[in-house]
Amino acid sequence: MTCHTVTVRGCAGNRASSRIPPLRCINHQKAPTIHLQRDSITAAQPWIPVFGYGGHIKATTRELVIAQGGTTRRYPLQAVRHLLIVGGHTLHTSAVTNLLKAGTAITFFDADGTPVGYLYPYGYQPEDGVRIAQERATPYRFAQSIASAGLQSRLLLLDEICDCTGHDIFYVGELDFLYQAREELAASVTMEGIRRLSRLTGDMYYEILSRAIPHELGFHRRATRPYNDPVNAMFSLGYAMLYGNCCVSMVGAHLNPDRGMLHEGPGSLVHDLIEPQKAVMVDRTVIRFAREKISENDYECSEKRCYLDTNISNQLVQALRDSIDQTRIDTQVQILRDALLTNAGFHVVYW
Repeated sequence: MTCHTVTVRGCAGNRASSRIPPLRCINHQKAPTIHLQRDSITAAQPWIPVFGYGGHIKATTRELVIAQGGTTRRYPLQAVRHLLIVGGHTLHTSAVTNLLKAGTAITFFDADGTPVGYLYPYGYQPEDGVRIAQERATPYRFAQSIASAGLQSRLLLLDEICDCTGHDIFYVGELDFLYQAREELAASVTMEGIRRLSRLTGDMYYEILSRAIPHELGFHRRATRPYNDPVNAMFSLGYAMLYGNCCVSMVGAHLNPDRGMLHEGPGSLVHDLIEPQKAVMVDRTVIRFAREKISENDYECSEKRCYLDTNISNQLVQALRDSIDQTRIDTQVQILRDALLTNAGFHVVYW
């Protein structure tokens, strides 16, 4: 597993001050190689996603051509095994014919990444090898790395927030507990123990985050639907976008999104792979919006739920498009696929 050393300075003791300074460095990061809902993709991936709206998809007998937003991408047709179309685009019938003749599958998704249908070439046999390997895999082999990376990425974000604000956000003993949980995760030998620590540290993480957010926004912890505060609503929007992007990549790799390692139930494998990515791809952006951008005019809370204004929602979506790194998601899916098919080493790419 990729690992970083976490050093938190001056963040143990009292609760954060009620005065909340601007968090100017919270979004400083290396620019992602690829942005959400754009048509770029690493050439090494056999699946090609096209996100968003307004793209023009054409294909000759030799190459796939995707024109979108002033950018044109070209791929050798024989190298494309799966085209994933997300949102609304113009797909030329000649492209469909040439792709199917070349043995390429085409899967369609709605704007949030939910699969809605597919086209397979005549006589096409779906790639079942990876799903069979997934069914036979031992969850523990993957769950420990995923849970450890999830906690590590959250510790790194908390460290960043602490440095940027200059204020305490930990109660006495909390940081030591999280460090101890990290050691216990690395040494845990049961799935029950891994899942218990993952849930416990996740709950603690959001409670600690709440101390870096203006009190008037009403955020205390991560809640379930319906959301009664704007911060939970922003988290929900970000996680939905991240989930959709990961689901698209997973379908392209012929993985079963519902057969997880750490999580269980529908979409469990997607939840597995986005867990270590949430802190850097979603949480950092949401915290910045909560501290610096959202105002009382940007949301309305009723007894049943909280509604985000269209303007702030659009701004948040644009910021998340810049922070969600599709290349990293594709790379993680490929690492998992290789580990399942060839028994290669599994590690989590994060931060």
